[in-house]
Amino acid sequence: MTPVKIGIIGCGNISAAYLRTVQAFPVLECVACADIDIERAKARAQEFSVPKACLPDELYDDPDVEIVVNLTTPQAHASVANDAIAAGKHVFNEKPLTVTRAEGEQILAAADEKSVRIGCAPGTFLGAGLQTCRKLIDDGAIGEPVAATAYMMGHGHESWHPDPEFYYMVGGGPMMDMGPYYLTALLQMLGPIRRVSGSAGILVPERTIGSEKKRGQKITVETPDHITGTIDFVGGAVGTIITSFAVWHAQNFSPITIFGTEGTLAVPDPNSLGGKVRLRRQGEEDWAEVPYTHSHSDGKQKWGIGVADMAYAIRSGRAHRASGAQAMHVLDAMHGFLDAAESGQSYTLQAQYLRPMPLPTGLPEDALDE
Repeated sequence: MTPVKIGIIGCGNISAAYLRTVQAFPVLECVACADIDIERAKARAQEFSVPKACLPDELYDDPDVEIVVNLTTPQAHASVANDAIAAGKHVFNEKPLTVTRAEGEQILAAADEKSVRIGCAPGTFLGAGLQTCRKLIDDGAIGEPVAATAYMMGHGHESWHPDPEFYYMVGGGPMMDMGPYYLTALLQMLGPIRRVSGSAGILVPERTIGSEKKRGQKITVETPDHITGTIDFVGGAVGTIITSFAVWHAQNFSPITIFGTEGTLAVPDPNSLGGKVRLRRQGEEDWAEVPYTHSHSDGKQKWGIGVADMAYAIRSGRAHRASGAQAMHVLDAMHGFLDAAESGQSYTLQAQYLRPMPLPTGLPEDALDE
């Protein structure tokens, strides 16, 4: 298979994870690193032997680039995606798809008009852990799913992140930052969402940066830092999600648990490709760890697995799994929690979504198609 050539825009820390994915999957070839800070682009290109470092406009104009991988901050996702689409490129955005629903709908429409694809992180649902969980549920291991819980709770990023301000701006916060991992995992296992409700607040309104470059600087929190939501799935299950940057010592909670009529499934951290899968059926006295049914458990080497799946899809003509439609459904739900918290009324999702096909079992570690 001829490799799909990609160009990366945004050469911060996460770009290294995507470039390691290029090394892991022969279907990908990175031909350019771009950033508004050209020195940062040059450094990343040199580190991973990428032949070209440039400004974003030069990357858009490069005829070799097929997919623009957009690793900018969320506030820039829409503008970068629009420029890439206008240049006739496929786009894969980091999560979330965009900051607002209107921006998400607009880039999906623009991509459709240009006959290019939109993909979006996270791709962690393609890892061995979550694909194994999906297979267990689809195969009836816990009977009919009836309920789910999803918890992502901590105290935020200001103690360690060198530039934590955007996590507390509109478009950031624990739901927009981490919600995509948890909601995407739930969609894979339980299908689309019908309705959500929520409560939210700014519980720690001022933060002090603890990392060295900006140590002591203050951040005024502009978006809710604690969100609790309920989820009604189309299939009938009911879910609860909490995302928080306002609490301490929440490690005892399982990241995701799926409850069924005949058993319960403890799901690994969706912010990873691997992790322990644990199952306890009705009548059993203890939990059992379930072996993986799928490949791809190494998140350090395959963080950009969604881009690799998109590349396979471009070459074969099939649908890619980490799709723009999936990310739009997640974005609609995340805003739905916040809208419901403000209005006091539930929100019915407008963005349509169908679960993608699961990955085949037994794939080699460097492949995503049979």
